[in-house]
Amino acid sequence: MTPDAGFAESITVEDLERDPYPIYARLRREAPVAWVPSIGCWLVTRAAEVERVTTQTEIFTAEAPSSPVDRFFGGRTLMTMDGAEHLELRRTLDEKYRPRRVATYIDDLVQPLADRYVTTLMTKEPHEAELVTEYFEPISVLALAQTLGLGHVPPQRLQEWFHGLSQGATNFEDDPTKSADNATACSDIESELRPLMAEWQAQPDDSAISSMIHHGCPAGQHREVDDLLPSIKVILLGGMQEPGHGAASCLAALFAHPEQMRWIKEHPDSWDDVIHEALRWMAPIGTMQATTVQQTTLGGVTIPEGELISAVVSSACHDEELFDSPHVFDIHRPRTPNAAFGYGPHFCAGHAFARDVERISLRTLVEALPSLELTQPVEFRGWEFRAPTAVHVRW
Repeated sequence: MTPDAGFAESITVEDLERDPYPIYARLRREAPVAWVPSIGCWLVTRAAEVERVTTQTEIFTAEAPSSPVDRFFGGRTLMTMDGAEHLELRRTLDEKYRPRRVATYIDDLVQPLADRYVTTLMTKEPHEAELVTEYFEPISVLALAQTLGLGHVPPQRLQEWFHGLSQGATNFEDDPTKSADNATACSDIESELRPLMAEWQAQPDDSAISSMIHHGCPAGQHREVDDLLPSIKVILLGGMQEPGHGAASCLAALFAHPEQMRWIKEHPDSWDDVIHEALRWMAPIGTMQATTVQQTTLGGVTIPEGELISAVVSSACHDEELFDSPHVFDIHRPRTPNAAFGYGPHFCAGHAFARDVERISLRTLVEALPSLELTQPVEFRGWEFRAPTAVHVRW
């Protein structure tokens, strides 16, 4: 049993969805390793233990067959592989997403998208918009889609894909509505990708999915579609959702701190530092899953072999041992590493890509619409994936 097990046992999915941060703060103080029955896994909330779970692969394997991702995405994914197998598949993504490679194309890729969508906003009458769905998500999904080789897919369909996938990835409680939404998205994704991937098997191009099919394979050989589809779904979900939702959270935080908004307008070359703080303050992706290889003691608690663990990176980003007043959004906070993109072998392969999508979309919007203001309070929701439900503005 964990310290104050009664509190952990009382946590509901709705509690986490509404606002997990007060829950995480209490768990960090009282039960940093806690079994939570409502989600059927252990929550690990302090940075030291989160890092241990995600880096000590001899004790905590990324393989997590009982995780929602494996169960609802059709099998093992890039995020639930370890060792050479994981490294081999991850290297296929370096062709497109390693930081030096991203720097060669990101502005030419994202700036036209940001310009197009901000121009569309500027022509609206009245001058009002909901920025999550009308601006940030379309830029995010189209930017990733173009690198994957899916630039022909309409943005609304791409948005439907990642919203449906998110229902599966967060479905710890086996909610049938979430399952149905995920199944619809997976079916549509596979109907689009299977014929394309068959074409790429025969005739490779420079897309990221083509690289996944061929990179590192002996001449004349390739990876199979069914082996790659679960991982591609993970990439679609995280890569399309994180930049748009991270940018929306950052903008909402700036609206709540007008003095910081004024500062970044006067120092536009500092957007990367602002985004770094926003990702720490409101990590768009909240957890990394692992499974215990053997019985182990973590944070003073004994965890049996074969148990599913959620290493809560969003809580690690608020750990009082690392950050003063971690609940406060402060773009002038000394820049130090945080866990927003994870730790260890599964540190996000697309971290540079995501940061740059956020940077370009935010800077373009704020400079084009300097009189931008909120018309409604911003509400956040989610624990596995947390973001504003909407950002209503006028200018």
